[in-house]
Amino acid sequence: MTHPSEEIYCEKSDQLDGKRIIMGITGSIAAVECFSTIREFIRHGAEVIPVMSEEAQKIVTKESLQFASGYEPITDLSGMAEHVTLMGDKEDADLLLIYPATANTISKIANGIDDTPVTSMASVALGTGIPIAIAPAMHQAMYDNPAVRSNLDKLGAWGVEFIGPRLDGVRAKVATPEQVVACTSAILSDHPLKGKKVLVIGGRSEEPIDSMRLITNHSTGLMAVCLAQAAFNKGAKVDLWMGGCSVSLPEYIETRRFESVKDLVEMVDDIDHDIVIVPAALADFTPSEQAEGKIPSELAFDLKLESVSKVLPLIRKRCPTVIGFKAESGVDRKELIERARDRLVKYDLYAVVANDIVAAGKESSSVILVREDFTEDISGTKLQISESILDQCFGDL
Repeated sequence: MTHPSEEIYCEKSDQLDGKRIIMGITGSIAAVECFSTIREFIRHGAEVIPVMSEEAQKIVTKESLQFASGYEPITDLSGMAEHVTLMGDKEDADLLLIYPATANTISKIANGIDDTPVTSMASVALGTGIPIAIAPAMHQAMYDNPAVRSNLDKLGAWGVEFIGPRLDGVRAKVATPEQVVACTSAILSDHPLKGKKVLVIGGRSEEPIDSMRLITNHSTGLMAVCLAQAAFNKGAKVDLWMGGCSVSLPEYIETRRFESVKDLVEMVDDIDHDIVIVPAALADFTPSEQAEGKIPSELAFDLKLESVSKVLPLIRKRCPTVIGFKAESGVDRKELIERARDRLVKYDLYAVVANDIVAAGKESSSVILVREDFTEDISGTKLQISESILDQCFGDL
């Protein structure tokens, strides 16, 4: 009989397929998030084995986590020596994730105290070299306690990774399930992009006519978000520069915003990245003057436009590896490739992604990846296309 957890296996992706994650759950109220986090892991292909401290069992039940994971949670260390069988060899598990981690548990691990199943797992994992990730959750005053900060620094020096927390001035909130899965993918990645600095520039420019009206386009920014997420999942250090957009932005990716092409041009000098990817839909023209306030709706007026700076050549001066995008309408495949190749040569780009504008704002698309020596047709969701672009361009770095 199929366990309910198997029904959602790889439902979203296979990016963690074959990975075994031991989840140590401690006595923070944020333990209530474990159910959805475990399920999110399974949707991306991971196997999750819960380990619970005594305090965690006061907040969530063993039965709920067994239903979520398909495994009976470990709540005591028995004669089976579970801490050794799960953590005693690097081949036994891919990651020990402590989610959520209280100040108490963090401090115990940093000082070699292993008096719960969770801290015992950490003691053995530190000795065998199994990667450890900790997702802190506590009141922010506790997080800012010098002793806790010192213990966090000590663990960081030992190679322990931290996921979150999300600070709101009062609480150090545990990371979201989506952030935990993304960070876990990054930690476990062996992709050539791991450690590379990648900048994604996306969204739409918005050129003001007056204080209310503007010239823009239909770009939603979805492709840029998908590219940033895909690069992050592969272990890259990702920055996202986003213009106007109609999609949610991942809070775990460092993001800067711009409005007009002029704003973006002023940001270019900050580029110090290994790779820049530019799916942004940028204006070719902007009003020569911006009216103060709102032009009365009954008043006719002439709108004079002037050309804006081309951004790709400026970016190319700052980075040797730039991927541009070329959107066209009403041209056949051959013509689309020729126009993409013209852009590739004109701006000395690493690659150009060509597509028809009908894909703007849609979840799925078809594109043509054009490089100096080959072309490749790619179809699927925009996240799948993003994964494929990165693999095709940088899978053999």
